[in-house]
Amino acid sequence: MAAQKKSGDADVPVLWERMERPAAAPRASLTPQKIAAVAVQVADAEGFAAVTMRRLATELGVAPMAAYRHVSGKDDLWALMVDQVTAELAVPDEATGWRDILRAYALASRAMMLRHPWLAQLPTPHFVLTPNRMAVAERQLAALDGHGMDTDSMMAAFRAVNAYVHGAAQSEVALRQYMEDNGWASGDETRRALAPQMTYLMETGRYPTYRRYALGAGRKDDGAWQFETGLDYVLDGIAVRIDST
Repeated sequence: MAAQKKSGDADVPVLWERMERPAAAPRASLTPQKIAAVAVQVADAEGFAAVTMRRLATELGVAPMAAYRHVSGKDDLWALMVDQVTAELAVPDEATGWRDILRAYALASRAMMLRHPWLAQLPTPHFVLTPNRMAVAERQLAALDGHGMDTDSMMAAFRAVNAYVHGAAQSEVALRQYMEDNGWASGDETRRALAPQMTYLMETGRYPTYRRYALGAGRKDDGAWQFETGLDYVLDGIAVRIDST
């Protein structure tokens, strides 16, 4: 039996091409957008693992195979979900300089990941290609264009910011989940629970700089400050490279 063709095969239209084609049944009750909206709702409420085609069919009130007419598999579903939430990213029109635009997108992306923590659980979030993600990348790359960098350098700068954003937000989401799993409601509760381990490690005398941080830091629980300060360090580095070209 011949292998079934799937999205990604050279002669099979990609998801976005299929969605832009005129619908054969314009009044159809089920659309990829509706599937994505319900999938996002389920993931927000119960986590990414709860999103299955059977669960979506139940929520949508259709037969399981009906959804497969619009979504060929998990890759399509992930892409639709990512595209759906990426549409939430908005940058003020008055943000025009490259730094303002990249910073605004970074802050909006962190907020998006905290609203939708399942994004941190996706196997390959960086490689999901969707129209909304491409639009976000296009505006940031366009903001970097014209500052003396070649195209490779522009992409490297863009990826450096986005890698920082994803890594920092993913770490923040993971910490929140860790605290929730253990029933710790605050940073103080978390530190009290981990105090025996931390006390032992600090008393070895091997980590004097970390000890100074542990005893003297005043923003341990200020995730926004930590994120924005790290972000500014990344942007400062890009600014130095731009100024030197």
